[in-house]
Amino acid sequence: IAMNRIGGKSNSGEGGEDNSRFYPIRSINNLGTSNSFPHLKGLQENDLASSAIKQIASGRFGVTPEYLMNAQQLEIKIAQGAKPGEGGQLPGKKVSPYIAELRNCKPGVTLISPPPHHDIYSIEDLSQLIFDLHQINPNAQVSVKLVSEIGIGTIAVGVAKGNADIIQISGHDGGTGASPLSSIKHAGSPWELGLTEVHQALVDNSLRDKVLLRVDGGLKTGKDVVLAALMGAEEFGFGTIAMIAIGCLMARICHTNNCPVGIASQRKDLRRRYPGIPSDLVNFFMFIAEEVRFILANLGYKSLQDIIGNTNLLKSNLVTLTKTNQLSLDSLLSYTPLPYVLKYPKVYMNSNGVVLDDILLNDPDLLNAILSHGSYIRHIKVLNTDRTIGSRISGKITQKYGNYGFKGLIDLVFQGTVGQSFGAFICQGMKLTVFGEANDYVGKGMNGGKIIILPSEESKCDASNQVILGNTCLYGATGGVLFANGQAGERFAVRNSLAKAVVEGVGDHPCEYMTGGIVIVLGKSGRNIGAGMTGGIAYFLDEKKDFLSKVNQEIVKVQKIATREGESQLFDLIKLYAENTRSVKASQIIDNWNDFLPMFWQLVPPAEISSPITDPKLSAF
Repeated sequence: IAMNRIGGKSNSGEGGEDNSRFYPIRSINNLGTSNSFPHLKGLQENDLASSAIKQIASGRFGVTPEYLMNAQQLEIKIAQGAKPGEGGQLPGKKVSPYIAELRNCKPGVTLISPPPHHDIYSIEDLSQLIFDLHQINPNAQVSVKLVSEIGIGTIAVGVAKGNADIIQISGHDGGTGASPLSSIKHAGSPWELGLTEVHQALVDNSLRDKVLLRVDGGLKTGKDVVLAALMGAEEFGFGTIAMIAIGCLMARICHTNNCPVGIASQRKDLRRRYPGIPSDLVNFFMFIAEEVRFILANLGYKSLQDIIGNTNLLKSNLVTLTKTNQLSLDSLLSYTPLPYVLKYPKVYMNSNGVVLDDILLNDPDLLNAILSHGSYIRHIKVLNTDRTIGSRISGKITQKYGNYGFKGLIDLVFQGTVGQSFGAFICQGMKLTVFGEANDYVGKGMNGGKIIILPSEESKCDASNQVILGNTCLYGATGGVLFANGQAGERFAVRNSLAKAVVEGVGDHPCEYMTGGIVIVLGKSGRNIGAGMTGGIAYFLDEKKDFLSKVNQEIVKVQKIATREGESQLFDLIKLYAENTRSVKASQIIDNWNDFLPMFWQLVPPAEISSPITDPKLSAF
């Protein structure tokens, strides 16, 4: 609320935000409170509690189309300064029913964020995610958060070429105390080194005018802001000091759920102690701005923009310590920026250009179907350069109706090979069918609807032995159904929350870090099945009797199907899959059910042991 008042931007964190925050707060009483947000104090009429920056972290918890469409900026969190390369973890005791609802998971279940390598193996994969976010919300800038380390300049050049709008350099200082002590003390490097390297690398490659640079990592004063600007930053992130300004005591027990002032806690008795009001933070930043203005005046400048990248205004302190006698600061001081960096760099919101979704949205019949909750069907030929199909249409729908408000049907049928991220972030009321094959990231972050992938009508091959979709499909999916008449690649359904899927084979690492949903595999599987899986149910057909050796049993329990509910769940979903795909393999299983049922294994993670998933809504598809 404070950042929205002053025109700044707050960051949502690792995903998931209550949609009640997306609308202005009305009916404020004389005490500065509102019935819609009774726990907040110091409110003003039309305050907005929505975070302008919505984060898309490696775990993709709670990232839905509605969440993405209510952002001014979308931030891809590759890592954070306090623990580069590590995934986050929210202890189960902090996952209250409310948090579980926002993050599309079950209460009490530990939420493990996979390290970024699970869906970003290369700069090309990062570029694809940037493309995906520009696709669903073309009005939001996309930022990428990098850690200050040696070599960050080369990475930043790749990020700029990947069409990011903002690059954030995160230093090793700061944070909120939630990271492990070993990470805080032994990871990352100062923001000054990372920022200088990135700024210089972008200038050397004629890319500096393509992106904004933001820096964070323990910034506390107006002087810090001016120093960061002189080293090339245009935006500045505050974490620790902003928390302290609103009442944080830095007790460093965030992970225990016992924050003494009720900030980093889900306990209602502790939250009632929270003393902060928005004007506390507004006042703090007004003083920061005043200090910046004072320093600029002493330097002879009127605007912070006028000093960006001007390292000529920096000089090193004269320190006579033995350990710093041989220290050279030339890399920070001697670099002279190009003139265009000094004066108002050309920064704009990057675009994907004209894409297939734009062409489809130019059809008045499709727009009318969206506006009237109607039906629309169209057949389209595609190439593998047609990427992230369906996302922009989903954005239009959720912008008007939210995740679940659309009651019509947008039925799109494609012939050919679709590019990466087919059906990413699609919503309820969308059905995407492709006759051909699909690349990586099918159904990435899908929230509803249906994706069906079938062999081309000319194909004479045995579908059950053919790979028909790529790697890392259903990553972070929060709903919907995926049926593929063929095999999937590696890391199928990683971090799946609520989607249901049936495929005829998978590669290595299926169902990794899964927290909900149902996955059925009707053929061979790779190794390391179910690693880090804390929720959802998976069924694997084991015709060759080699399944158990491939399962990572550190967390999940592996068992035969022993309950009527489990058998019914498996049978009904396979039957639905057969009706939608005409799969020969699925038909054989249904016709010989008593023979095939003993061949299935059921993966049951901790969250499902006492309450196995049942799904009465399958008939709706």
